[in-house]
Amino acid sequence: MRLFVYSILVLSVLAGCNQTKQNANSAPVNEAKRQVQVNQAATEKKEIVNSPTVAEHLEQIATSIPQVESAKCVVFGNTAVVGINLPPDMDRSKVGTIKLSVAEALKKDPYGVDAIVTADMDLAARIRKVRDEVKIGRPISGFTEEMSEIIGRIIPQLPRDVAPVPSPESKEPQMPNANL
Repeated sequence: MRLFVYSILVLSVLAGCNQTKQNANSAPVNEAKRQVQVNQAATEKKEIVNSPTVAEHLEQIATSIPQVESAKCVVFGNTAVVGINLPPDMDRSKVGTIKLSVAEALKKDPYGVDAIVTADMDLAARIRKVRDEVKIGRPISGFTEEMSEIIGRIIPQLPRDVAPVPSPESKEPQMPNANL
């Protein structure tokens, strides 16, 4: 009986080895047919060289969306912030829809792919003020604090981005007091 079991095991191993040899000696599979091609979904961002031209270009894209009355854009470094003005009596849900439409239109443009869009009237007015000052020749470097405040209001603080504050008495980091 043992001889029978051993012979079955030996035959199974040989059959398995034989299969591997056949696959190794078979004709090579065409690799081009096996590869899956995926179209790139996101537009690749271009380096912004001429800020005023890019700002005007992004403003035109934003105003091409129906019900956007006007748009102002400020470009500093490789970041663009677009403020859009909508009719004042517009429903809040419609404002969100139009803001999303503007963001989708900008996403298709290589300069606007990472642009920040706001429909907040106060922020749009601040962006318009900075844009007008830049147009008359004032350097954008003078407005960095204003722009950081604008972006800080648009992009909220995420809890996971908060770094623990070190305690003066100990070297161990402590979480900031939530009651402040």
